[in-house]
Amino acid sequence: MSKHNVSTVDPKKASRRKFLKGMAAGAAAAALPVKALAQGSSGFMTYGSWEEYFQKNFQEMTPEEVKATLKRLEEKYTKQYGKKVTVKATPPMENVLFGYALDLSRCIGCRRCVYACVKENNQSRRDPQIHYIHVLRFENGEMEFEKSERYYNPEKVPEEGHYYMPVQCQHCRKAPCVKACPVRATWTEDDGIVVVDYNWCIGCRYCMAACPYEGRAFNWLDPKLPPEELNPDTHYLGNRPRMRGVVEKCTFCIQRTREGRYPACVEACPVGARKFGNLLDPESEIRYILENHRVFRLKEDLLTEPKFYYFFG
Repeated sequence: MSKHNVSTVDPKKASRRKFLKGMAAGAAAAALPVKALAQGSSGFMTYGSWEEYFQKNFQEMTPEEVKATLKRLEEKYTKQYGKKVTVKATPPMENVLFGYALDLSRCIGCRRCVYACVKENNQSRRDPQIHYIHVLRFENGEMEFEKSERYYNPEKVPEEGHYYMPVQCQHCRKAPCVKACPVRATWTEDDGIVVVDYNWCIGCRYCMAACPYEGRAFNWLDPKLPPEELNPDTHYLGNRPRMRGVVEKCTFCIQRTREGRYPACVEACPVGARKFGNLLDPESEIRYILENHRVFRLKEDLLTEPKFYYFFG
């Protein structure tokens, strides 16, 4: 494995740098402003410096380069938001493979998990809102996704005759999004978390098309996040502020879980429907669930092998 516990990228296949250098050369010749150097499919990505344009893929960085990158980002975000922001690169813990389980018999469809996720992970709360978690409402006895309702709005939940299924990134062992990325901007870490290097993403959205769970969201506009709402405790591969023109997703709250804490959605659930832990630990709660309940995974026939399990407790 590489210096950062991830597989090494073949530089011959990682074409992003060549792509951006070609654009930069053309822009320089035409005397275009720096902001116009990294145009994504929906508009200009807003990096702001030459260092960011030609930054290495995180997987290829030396420890010294990682340290310098984190320092630069901390200074940038602190200035941008007017408050002290930390950006860490906490690596995976040894002998840990994260997994998630959700008790559908307990979920009441309140969406507190959705908004706890938004707050923790610095997602856009304005137009457009970006949600990593989608709570689907089903009629009892039904499980066809085409017949679910995402935008239900009753006076009270839970509703009689219905049950709810939250869906988010499934952190697949054989993630189709990872295979689809043409520049290796997304990969699976040793602890099972599927991550994105936002500075490497070119916004092509191939990963979104490949994901059968609608687990990724495209950032169409510059972040609309008031300074007072910013969570300043961030991770390079997680909840740091993202720029326009990149794809983002759930990271199992990497900034929390790699320090022994639960994801924000787990802590926010008022009925204890969400379970999270180490699949390699035989004494963990999630292992107990897998060994003592009848669990299932979404779209198992696609052989993506999600590490997200559902059950009726």
